[in-house]
Amino acid sequence: MDSGRSVFCIVIGCAVLLWPVDHAGGQDVMDHVDLTSDEMTKAELTREELLEILSRATADEPVDLTSKRLSGLDLQNVDFKRANLRWARLNNTDLRGANLRGVILDSAWLLGANLERADLRGASLASTQLQRANLRDANLSGARIVANFQRADLRGADLSYANMGADMKNQSMGLMRTVMRMATLDGADMRNVNALRLDAEFASMRGVLLDNANFRGANLTGADLTKASVAGLDLSGSDVSGAYLLQLIGKEKIIGLDKVKNLAEAETD
Repeated sequence: MDSGRSVFCIVIGCAVLLWPVDHAGGQDVMDHVDLTSDEMTKAELTREELLEILSRATADEPVDLTSKRLSGLDLQNVDFKRANLRWARLNNTDLRGANLRGVILDSAWLLGANLERADLRGASLASTQLQRANLRDANLSGARIVANFQRADLRGADLSYANMGADMKNQSMGLMRTVMRMATLDGADMRNVNALRLDAEFASMRGVLLDNANFRGANLTGADLTKASVAGLDLSGSDVSGAYLLQLIGKEKIIGLDKVKNLAEAETD
């Protein structure tokens, strides 16, 4: 790794990318990064060069693409063969239909990336930046996720059995949790998901499948859960101020409804 990239990984990767959300009273992570810089906008490889590298991957030795700059490339339907993409930059990259199953995307940047129909089953997305990304009909089933999906499009996405919960044993520097503020998740499958302390403020979650999901301590302020399927959903300690809890399917089987915050301020029927 050259010295310039080493500095980027140490200063940005370690100090900034570890934060999927700004902690209380702190600055937003975007304040620390020049999103117009070559590091964030330009690719260092062509599609053909990347495919050549990926062709060398084996089941036992996936390709190491740590810190690679792949922003803006057309990588539709590319099979990443469980590559290591930690700290990679894939901003505005076209990843429609890509096979990202089991890949490591920890601390990677995918701002505005197009991941429609991408396969991310079992992938690792810790401290991953996915603001404004398109994940329509993407498959993230069973993935480990502590990422920022602010304003992302996750309509029809499969998040079933994903572990999106905050790591309550590792909070020495502030709360790290999955953020879906103002994201669109209409029709998504979130059955059996662990979304402990999820921040879904003002998210659109109309018709989402939330059966047996763990939303304990979640921030659902202003979220729209109209016609969501909620049998077995645990809402203990969640904040539903201003939320739309209308025409819920299986609402009689919600867990912890008596322990939610600001239920009187939610829209219910």
